Amino acid sequence: MRSFTRARTALAACLLAGALALTGCSVLGEESDGSSQTGQQDRAGADAGAGSEADVPYDVVPLLKPGKKYFGAAVDGAPYSMKGVDTYTKMVGKQPNLIEYYAGWGDGFDATGVRNAWGEGAMTLMSWEPFDTPVADIAAGKSDAYIKEYATAVRKLNLPVVISFADEFNGHWEKWGTRNVTPKDYVAAWRRIHETFIDVGASNVIWAWSPNIVNPVKSVKLKPYYPGDAYVDWVGLIGYWTIEEDSAFDSLFGATRDQVRTFTKKPMILLETAAMAGERRRADIRNLFAGVSADDDMLGFVWFNHKKRADWRLEASPLALKEFKRLAADDSFGFDVRKP
Repeated sequence: MRSFTRARTALAACLLAGALALTGCSVLGEESDGSSQTGQQDRAGADAGAGSEADVPYDVVPLLKPGKKYFGAAVDGAPYSMKGVDTYTKMVGKQPNLIEYYAGWGDGFDATGVRNAWGEGAMTLMSWEPFDTPVADIAAGKSDAYIKEYATAVRKLNLPVVISFADEFNGHWEKWGTRNVTPKDYVAAWRRIHETFIDVGASNVIWAWSPNIVNPVKSVKLKPYYPGDAYVDWVGLIGYWTIEEDSAFDSLFGATRDQVRTFTKKPMILLETAAMAGERRRADIRNLFAGVSADDDMLGFVWFNHKKRADWRLEASPLALKEFKRLAADDSFGFDVRKP
């Protein structure tokens, strides 16, 4: 397995020097199809050092650990349609700047949705779910043609995107979870996907490695599933406040955070979270905002505003929604991702 660093900050110098053998600069000669123009208009100087080089990938470095927190949401229909996001924005009083959506392995790249979100100052976060394809087959190269086609589409659009492959892998409830996938195959599949993206020059991706919180699966250790710092940008924690969990932020996320910190110092984000409707919801929401604010390495959160297994929608609890709106007004949450 090849070893490399991403070296995005040196990308422009790499191109000018002709050092195309460096990782992240190996293949940059593809023609722009015009779809990247939307992103080019809003780059806020990201390509200032690249002159008129249309083939320079979008520099995601300023988005890896920005000065303010991500204020994310997952809502019905987004990002292909932003109507739900607009409704959510009016409801909570602030525009989300990270829009999570879910895509099945084998789906095409939703370039339209990425453009739609970007047009409203938001980046997309795709949870890529291999429901019908064994992870071992991906690791063995049986999906290489699909991965290359997908990566090429991402590169041609040339807007920053976040990709989380096969999240909640440490749980037994997913097809790609512990009952069906070994750590060895999971790591091999992740690295193969990542390397294919790099090979086609698609360094405009932020890679989020996303375990479920360890509380319900304490016997499953996370380190064997970690692809390595060269393949990961964010650690995306997935966890929900339920009546089975203590309300404290550290009770919910602390054990997972502490275990992850034994093998990587990559920044973290709550990739998917919400609080169960009920009397405790306001307190849970206060703990969410306070916990994210208190940790400099916690980049923000994505609120899962869906009715699935439980009603996680903020509108289901008017008093809790009022508290969420009050806390969301804090200027440290949210920013235009086009101007990080």
